[in-house]
Amino acid sequence: MEHLISKTLLISRVCEIMANEYKIPVSEAREKIYNSDLINLIEDDETGLYGESAWYAFSIYEQQNNSCSK
Repeated sequence: MEHLISKTLLISRVCEIMANEYKIPVSEAREKIYNSDLINLIEDDETGLYGESAWYAFSIYEQQNNSCSK
């Protein structure tokens, strides 16, 4: 698995952002991320998402899951 550290850090930061934005525990944010399509995009080296900012990745999550309420 290439870019493991970058992906791990990105996922962790996206979870922190989500927890803060949605006022939920980080564990719940992590569950939401790992059950979303975003995790597949991050894990796929072809997308290059692992090299983007956490806020950008979070915005993708929000676009994909616009029914989530804060």
